[in-house]
Amino acid sequence: MATEHTPVLVVGGSLTGLSSAVFLAWHGVPCVVVERHPDLLMHPRLRGIGPRTIEAFRQVGLESAIQAASYGGTDFRWEPIRAETLADAEYAGLPEEGDGEDLTAASPCGFGPIDQDRLEVVLRARATELGADLRFATELTAFEQGADGVTARLRDGRTGQAYDVRADYLIAADGWTSPLRQQLGIEVDGPGALFHTITAIVEADLSPATRGRRVSLAYLQQPQPFTIVMAHDEIGHRWVFGTGYSPEHESLNDYTDERVADLVRSAAGLPDVKVTLHAQIPGTDKKVLGFSIGAQVARNYRAGRAFLVGDAAHLVPPTGGLGGNAGIQDAHNLAWKLAAVVRGEAGPGLLDTYHDERQPIGQLTMAQAFARFGSRMGPGAEVPLIDYASVAMGYQYRSAAITGAAEDTAPLRPQDLAGQPGTRAPHLTITKQGREISTIDLYGRTFVLLAGADAGPWVEAARGVAMKLDLPVEAYRFGVELTSADGPARHGIGTDGALLVRPDGVVAWRSQHGTSDATAELTEVVRAVLHRA
Repeated sequence: MATEHTPVLVVGGSLTGLSSAVFLAWHGVPCVVVERHPDLLMHPRLRGIGPRTIEAFRQVGLESAIQAASYGGTDFRWEPIRAETLADAEYAGLPEEGDGEDLTAASPCGFGPIDQDRLEVVLRARATELGADLRFATELTAFEQGADGVTARLRDGRTGQAYDVRADYLIAADGWTSPLRQQLGIEVDGPGALFHTITAIVEADLSPATRGRRVSLAYLQQPQPFTIVMAHDEIGHRWVFGTGYSPEHESLNDYTDERVADLVRSAAGLPDVKVTLHAQIPGTDKKVLGFSIGAQVARNYRAGRAFLVGDAAHLVPPTGGLGGNAGIQDAHNLAWKLAAVVRGEAGPGLLDTYHDERQPIGQLTMAQAFARFGSRMGPGAEVPLIDYASVAMGYQYRSAAITGAAEDTAPLRPQDLAGQPGTRAPHLTITKQGREISTIDLYGRTFVLLAGADAGPWVEAARGVAMKLDLPVEAYRFGVELTSADGPARHGIGTDGALLVRPDGVVAWRSQHGTSDATAELTEVVRAVLHRA
């Protein structure tokens, strides 16, 4: 049997694996995704995605599909509560600094109140539509990588057939234990697994306990501390139940339907309520699954031609949904770089900047999710909480793919993002060809030069660079092609200045004013950013 070839092999068909497939396929890069489970896991895990992540999905045409599959509108908010049981007379709220901040002025996108299981259905459909090759019930059993690619041995779980796939690059999206990460010899930093939890999808009428109160997520003390109950439908009859267990002293098989039902009754404070468990993986009878709550970050996100994304790169407590959002943004950052290298538009050195940019964000995310975990679960945060908006949208990159990044990369508030190199380019409502859009809508497939009305030399330079380097570059002037009175000021440039925005919407370079030789300067910048000789 001939060995198949694909530019990118993605191992893991969950949230970050499917996101990787969508972003790669949207950039025109063929990929194969292998997932050992026979189907998607019908368990929420991630609860909601933030505006920055919605922006990434907006680029690839998924914003409306996500809204349609969500629990409510963009103004919906998960409001976690803490109580002894759901039947308590009063619930304690869990306010966290800045987490309720209004981000409508910072982004054209709102919060996405969608659970991971629903989101993965949307991602799978879009990845397939874009041409990604998704193979469920398929496991990677071995791989070797050399200077020019990776050879992977795959096994079809339905037929038992083994075969080889040759890939130029490998993306490990295989979870926090990541056998691929271990085989690559990449170590992790952090406390690791903190405790283990069993989870179940249950059907039960808990309305006598909630008594009309909306409960999207509850942290409970019964049947033991660190118990959670999450709504899994809009009417309050389907729930996700989770509580701690010790895999060293018991197994998941010890959690029978009746035992789990009794635990749910204790958490709800309803000793006689009927509880029914449902399978969590379609096509199987697995009703109880085990998860680990912990914190760790890989020391390296790249080893040769292999890259870590999502939980394989960073395990963080689920509080705040920061880990899942960071994983999607890992995939978003990596995809355009792989696409540029595969197409020959960039040198392979560009791929080193994936680690340089995302690994510090993994550290930030772990620390802040850990702090929120402590805040919600009772002992309190061990590190200062940074407001959610700054963590999720205001992070700053430093790498060779950015010219002029700040030395201090502490997160900024979204309202303070003003075109600084290394930051997300700010949202601004503009008019282009008579149509009102966001500046965010300009980014995605190409580099974009934004300039002031008097910055004709920069625009001409962008056109010259595009021709000279055979690289698509779009150029717009505020007050000319784009109607916006405060466009230059909001991007930190004068009327003769310009900035260059990467396909992922991050500012790669900025010149606040004109220069004597715009073409030479911009050519040098683009060559440096893309590692072009």
